[in-house]
Amino acid sequence: MSKTTHDSASAARVAAAIGALTLRATRAGLYGRLTSGVAGVDATTYPVLSGLARVGPATATKLAEAIGMDRTVTTRYATRLQEAGLITRRPDPADARATRLALTDEGERAIAALRGAMESFLAEEMATWPPGEAAAFAMRLERLTESLAQGEADRSG
Repeated sequence: MSKTTHDSASAARVAAAIGALTLRATRAGLYGRLTSGVAGVDATTYPVLSGLARVGPATATKLAEAIGMDRTVTTRYATRLQEAGLITRRPDPADARATRLALTDEGERAIAALRGAMESFLAEEMATWPPGEAAAFAMRLERLTESLAQGEADRSG
């Protein structure tokens, strides 16, 4: 088998795996598992809270763009998170007409719990892998993610 054929076959396998991972049902199941026991967060609000933790204080429009969700849906879920005391709304210093969403201290604690749950879940899933395989996978996944992010930055910049 030629290197090109091998790389194409590997790329097809990775593409299929990423496709399965990003299916709404797969994400919803994972989010549901992660959020059980974290007050104020559920499978629908998780992407908003998690996205806000990753991008930092942002308007609903900017957050929606970053997480790939409609702005009105993002706003609705942000309201639920605000009512749960996990996020706050403040005037945007750059635009007095806009409002910035930010995590509260309780929101930061929820994020820490969610990240801990994700790490535990993944450690459990990889516990049976041969020694060194999880570390090699993590390194390669980071490399792929960095390469994809750099490619996107190059295209948009």
